[in-house]
Amino acid sequence: MLRLIWDSKSAMMAQQEKLDTISNNIANVNTNGYKKLNTNFKDLVYETIDRKGYPVSTGSKTTLQNGTGVRVGEWKRDNTQGSLTQTSLSTDLAIDGTGYFEVTQPDGSKAYTRAGNFLSDASGTIVDEKGNRLSIVDAGGKNINTVNGNYKFTANNFQVDQSGNVSIKGDNAVVGKIKISTVVGDNSMISIGDNLFQPKPGTRVMDSKDYSIDQGYLEQSNVDIATEMTDMLMTQRAFQLSSSTLKTADEMWQMANNLRG
Repeated sequence: MLRLIWDSKSAMMAQQEKLDTISNNIANVNTNGYKKLNTNFKDLVYETIDRKGYPVSTGSKTTLQNGTGVRVGEWKRDNTQGSLTQTSLSTDLAIDGTGYFEVTQPDGSKAYTRAGNFLSDASGTIVDEKGNRLSIVDAGGKNINTVNGNYKFTANNFQVDQSGNVSIKGDNAVVGKIKISTVVGDNSMISIGDNLFQPKPGTRVMDSKDYSIDQGYLEQSNVDIATEMTDMLMTQRAFQLSSSTLKTADEMWQMANNLRG
């Protein structure tokens, strides 16, 4: 009965964590560039029952085993493409393909995002909603989208082609290119909040080759609300079943404790 209680507890904890994942997806259904999270389950250690004191069949050739519960594996992000919505704002950018926009945070560190709802600040730099500056590099790899840079970007004075080349309107010369980075592996990025990511330690960051940039568009979340609601109902039922099993085990234990000789 103790084993039944432990198994029920582990199942309830795993289902609760899956509910947390689903609620996070639903909360970000309207977040630009958000990629949904998926939860996978893993078995805990198995015990063999073929030992002294256990009523097993001596003629059986199969080693009998007893599970010790379940746990949630690593949360994995679904990096499938979200739909593109036209906004007609020149500071809105959408990646069609693989890769992330590189931004520089106030402390100088690099972060990566799929959200392309950028703005032009008072200093003439392209920033996201948190003030992180979009990386626009020249031929030598130097970021030209800086506070004291040679170019001042406003909401309407620049244009971006599908390769990410940036030019000032009225001048056909390309002044820089939006840096789009990618990593090896679908689960190599760590979320740091505010729709930003950083690579896991040891992950190699490289320039993406398989993408196009659409100016005046935004990539939407890839969360399917119907799928999330269905998963939520199934997870709630599984949690309810595990709690009923726990209640039954508790009642059985209570009956055993109340036995009189």
